[in-house]
Amino acid sequence: MRIEILVDVKTELGEGPVWDIEEQRLYWIDSFGCKVFRCTADGREVRAWDVPARIGSMALRSRGGAVLSLASGFHFLDFATGETQLIVHPEPGKTGNRLNDGKVDRRGRFIAGSMDMNEEGPNGALYRLDPDLSLHKLDDHIICSNGPCWSPDGRTFYFADTWSGEIWAYDYDMDTGNVSNRRTFAKLDTSTGGAADGSTVDAEGFLWNAQVYDGRLIRYAPDGTVDRVIEMPVKKVTSVNFGGPNLDILYVTSMAKPPLPRFPIDGVQGGSLFAIHDLGVRGIAEPRFGG
Repeated sequence: MRIEILVDVKTELGEGPVWDIEEQRLYWIDSFGCKVFRCTADGREVRAWDVPARIGSMALRSRGGAVLSLASGFHFLDFATGETQLIVHPEPGKTGNRLNDGKVDRRGRFIAGSMDMNEEGPNGALYRLDPDLSLHKLDDHIICSNGPCWSPDGRTFYFADTWSGEIWAYDYDMDTGNVSNRRTFAKLDTSTGGAADGSTVDAEGFLWNAQVYDGRLIRYAPDGTVDRVIEMPVKKVTSVNFGGPNLDILYVTSMAKPPLPRFPIDGVQGGSLFAIHDLGVRGIAEPRFGG
């Protein structure tokens, strides 16, 4: 196994790596810097787009461009012009909330949740944006939405409320996009200050989670037991996604600035985009949003 700094871009709050198998490019975001980034598998040809508000996540669209979860609602982004277009704002009256982590299911729906910006009150919710642009609430009473992803067959949905100390599993109805039967998938050891952040599932059905403020990546078996632990060079790791030509490079985002004063500060490597090679594991291609 080899860990390298792929792009030394110093994102304030790096998040949401997404590998595009069509363009063979990696996308990721700076939530607080209000940017979307793109580069090659080996960190070249870095390009950035500004967005008009804090960004929680992005996904590529089947018809080009991206769908974004911004603090000001769900938007489209046109890569050619850099312009954004509002789709819908699910929480226009909740000024203390913003949209956060999100991913696309196997049927092209975008699932993203909101969070309390002080990360204290259960004021957030989990939403599903369908290809017809209709919006549906899936769950609520969430402090900080993070880590949405699916089992390889798409029938189990994983999700974390970061400060619950747990990663949850739901039954996922592939036909309707509805969730049910929420249960605890894994409990985290939070004694060292870590918490569940972004996740992905590999081709073997194991879940990888970035444990923010603890500097660890944990690979969980389908039964929720810990299979592997990787210690990262920085504490504030935020999200993970497999990419590269063979989907066998694990890309890891991090943050340069903690969002709240109580969180630890990393050294000069904080905010870098990392790549981990030679894990012996492959990922699953991310679907595109159907709308």
